[in-house]
Amino acid sequence: MAEYELEDDIIPVFLINGFLEAGKTQFLQFTMAQDYFQTEGKTLLIVCEEGDTEYDPELLKRTRTTVVYVEDQEQLTPEYLTELELLNNPERVLLEWNGMWNQDELKLPKDWKVYQQVTIIDGSTLNLYLANMKPLLGAMLRNSELVICNRCDDVSDESLTAYRRAIRAMCQNGQLVLEDKEGEIQQDMLEEDLPYDVHAEVIRIEPEDFGIWYFDCMDVPERYEGKLVEFTGMVLKSPDFPKNYFVPGRMAMTCCEADMTFIGYVCKAREARNLETKQWVHVKAKVAYEFWKDYGEKGPVLYAESVEPAEEIKGYVQF
Repeated sequence: MAEYELEDDIIPVFLINGFLEAGKTQFLQFTMAQDYFQTEGKTLLIVCEEGDTEYDPELLKRTRTTVVYVEDQEQLTPEYLTELELLNNPERVLLEWNGMWNQDELKLPKDWKVYQQVTIIDGSTLNLYLANMKPLLGAMLRNSELVICNRCDDVSDESLTAYRRAIRAMCQNGQLVLEDKEGEIQQDMLEEDLPYDVHAEVIRIEPEDFGIWYFDCMDVPERYEGKLVEFTGMVLKSPDFPKNYFVPGRMAMTCCEADMTFIGYVCKAREARNLETKQWVHVKAKVAYEFWKDYGEKGPVLYAESVEPAEEIKGYVQF
């Protein structure tokens, strides 16, 4: 967890989620013991499921932490949380979330604010959750700042690549860390695993490969900076964009059909002023990496050499 600054009259909430036995308790105990996470006031720790690992009584005493166990999600109302605040007078709240509860249903008191959300994932069982509980996983990942996928020792590189792609689709703005028993795994998609030739004069992105390109372009800028890419996408325009800018992209299903999002990168083109949202175009553009206010940081910015009308691509990007 990162260091934080408190706002007056706000109770900061640090939300740790993940499925049972993913390692949430171990992560919280490690974090609570770190110097940067110490505080003069009291801490309220709300535990929504009990695993095999128990909290160290000495650590709780040293950090002035009170533990409250909640067994039923219906109990976790703003009124109940306000009662806990009045009884314990905490300076901050740590919330160990039950992975089987839909996090979209979490309601906090008005003076509570989620300062940081961390998702812990057991890499050895992630394929089961992706196959059977993707909506719950998507709700946990959506607003996470940090995702730690641990226990990846026996996971193949091919599976790790697929996991990275699926997690990034559901958590586009968070940091992803893959770990085995030795620590963090440095794992990017290899060039030979890409379904297109990054050394071609023009990198042609087929419709079925758009999602792979979208995330690889973000993660490995050195592969694409200054190169030409060519793909078909749908136009998105906004009154907030300068007149020569638009976003060509695709609708993507991040976890289920009810959870669709538009993915694409901003593009500068002389044709932009004549384009309409939802129009389909074929784009040939050079990739640059620049600060863009909607990214909040440096990211891919496309400079179009040509933008031409195109046929609609049926379906959506899946991960």
